[in-house]
Amino acid sequence: MEDTYRTLASPSEGLYKEKGSKFIALAYPVYSEEEVKEVLAGLRKQYFDARHHCYAYSLGADKSRYRANDDGEPNHSAGDPILGQIRSADLSNVLVVVVRYFGGTKLGVSGLINAYKTSAAEALAQATIIEKHETALLQVHFAYPQMNDVMSLVKEYALSVKEQQFELDCRLTLEVRKKLQEEVSAKLEAIDGVEVTVDL
Repeated sequence: MEDTYRTLASPSEGLYKEKGSKFIALAYPVYSEEEVKEVLAGLRKQYFDARHHCYAYSLGADKSRYRANDDGEPNHSAGDPILGQIRSADLSNVLVVVVRYFGGTKLGVSGLINAYKTSAAEALAQATIIEKHETALLQVHFAYPQMNDVMSLVKEYALSVKEQQFELDCRLTLEVRKKLQEEVSAKLEAIDGVEVTVDL
């Protein structure tokens, strides 16, 4: 299973101007549709006086979840060109929003396509691209005496510990690379008295 993807290290910005219209492109690393909604809501507040907030996103290492939105511009003149730039840069878990301030002169469909495409490309060109692995979270419950066995597996697989609670009942939240998830879960469950649940 392919679990590696290219995404942005941090948000980035691009700008394109055409006949008085201003296209501000904002690119973000995102990991869920919820996050997409939060970012969009924040930008609509920040750029409340803009006429359009067009966007596209791609999620998952396999890029199977994606969406393009024209936000009132002519069909396929905004969202699709933005999505095209995300795809041609071979990125995923990325949201690009282009905020348009209308300058009074209509650009026509081909002018719009060019403006949204160019501003999105500019934002992505400014970004630092990193390679990441898709991960799952394992919730591990065990009693204190199993601590050494559990922690030696954490070390062996260099797992990232997201949360921990060590009392009589111990709990760990571990981040594991998706393609190792079954193997790691099986090894943890092979330790007597350890329970594992998976958050995908």
